Amino acid sequence: MKKYVFNRILRSLFSLFMVTTLIYTIIYTMVPRKKIFEKDPTYTKMAKDPDSKADYVNTVYEKMGYIEYMTSKELLEAVSEEESKVTIDPTAANKKIYEDYVVNLGNDWILHQFEGSQYFYATREIPIFQRVFEFYGNLLQFDHPNRIQDEANPDLERYLRFENDPSIGWSLVGSGTKHKYLLYFNGEFPFIHQNFVNLDMGLSYPTYANVPVLEVVTQGQGRALSTDVTFPTGVTKKSSINIYSRTYKSPASADKQDIANFGEGDAYTATKTRYQDPSMLVNSSIIGLIGVAVSYIFGLPLGILMARFKNKTFDVGMTATFSFLMALPSIAFIYIFRFALGKLFNLPDTFPVLGASDPRSYLFPGLLLGLLSIPWTAIWIRRYFIDLQTSDFVRFARAKGLSESEISRNHIFRNAMVPVVNSIPLSIVGVIVGATFTESVFAFPGMGKMLIDSINVSNNNMVVALSFIFAGLSIAALLVGDLLMTLVDPRIKLDTKGGK
Repeated sequence: MKKYVFNRILRSLFSLFMVTTLIYTIIYTMVPRKKIFEKDPTYTKMAKDPDSKADYVNTVYEKMGYIEYMTSKELLEAVSEEESKVTIDPTAANKKIYEDYVVNLGNDWILHQFEGSQYFYATREIPIFQRVFEFYGNLLQFDHPNRIQDEANPDLERYLRFENDPSIGWSLVGSGTKHKYLLYFNGEFPFIHQNFVNLDMGLSYPTYANVPVLEVVTQGQGRALSTDVTFPTGVTKKSSINIYSRTYKSPASADKQDIANFGEGDAYTATKTRYQDPSMLVNSSIIGLIGVAVSYIFGLPLGILMARFKNKTFDVGMTATFSFLMALPSIAFIYIFRFALGKLFNLPDTFPVLGASDPRSYLFPGLLLGLLSIPWTAIWIRRYFIDLQTSDFVRFARAKGLSESEISRNHIFRNAMVPVVNSIPLSIVGVIVGATFTESVFAFPGMGKMLIDSINVSNNNMVVALSFIFAGLSIAALLVGDLLMTLVDPRIKLDTKGGK
């Protein structure tokens, strides 16, 4: 078992690497990079200033990893170290100096001049293989007491120790680390939290500009939520600050509010905001779980009954109905049931109508995801039960004189639960990943809608991050499904070949 799990994890990591690399390469080589500015209001405002526009474009390209960019000031400072007579003026002599410097840089650096001022700047196109390497090189961020190097704070203490912190209680706190709390406990899922290892998948742009993509997916949404917060100074007051999110900020940059909340000289005053509504990740998980529950609660008994009454009126009628529903385009299915259920149960047709505070906002998309899956679940269960009905152990049970009800309950059902349990984790992930269209129709603030929105505005880092998350969840679900089979039926033994 242990060897199987270890080998399976290695294969899963390799699969995740291959999928992510392929998606990353396709996005950053085949999608025109200028598309990212089509819905950028800042870029549009710069239409009358070609120099500012060129600088803005190159700055964005550099943040997104397309190029290396030396501004006029940076280029002047670099060249001045070798040629003290150079100036920023666009003269022929200066141009020659800059050209020689850029040539010596090598690595495909190119000298440019702004359209208006004619000042010089330089860029280098980063090869795709280098960008992929840097993506994985920066993916895992490890926090440690030497992480922060701040020249303005040379006396920064460096340690890791357990403390009864006045703000959050017992926790492992750090100094010299990026995060204040490296290990802490609270009443929020998953209850035990760590900041030793974090994922860095780049910055979001143009939507949620310059916010880390994983923060966009995992942070709350909506309006700020004020709660009672106890600050290190011992003062408790209403605030929207998430005290658990304290990260390093140079004391030299602290403002009056920081000093009032955390005290003079505290280096961990950068915080995030609490929000009233759940994150995209939580939202998608909620409707995903509702969808899977609906799918199995109705699909499983219907499939069993269809198998029990094979080729009879009930089976023929349900098979025809489910075949029609499976052939019906998802868009038609969603709009038909949205109209029908909305009229019957007075459910909102879009999420913003009632908002996150009303459970009905989640019920409609979750129900529709479940209804979309019921036909597939029922047909699959029917086929599997019919196959079991002709197996040797069932014929032996009939020969012993057992009734069909006893055979179904004590023999067929038990064996059929093995693949059912195996499929549940992947079904949950499948519903979450496959909810892109449903979330878009309901204007539901989840990961599926975010993926569609990111593709539309060429938020490439977000597309890569969400693809990475979806692929990782799918691969993990396959492993969890295999392990669940061994719990349902101890006779199943997993080996290195993936057999039973």
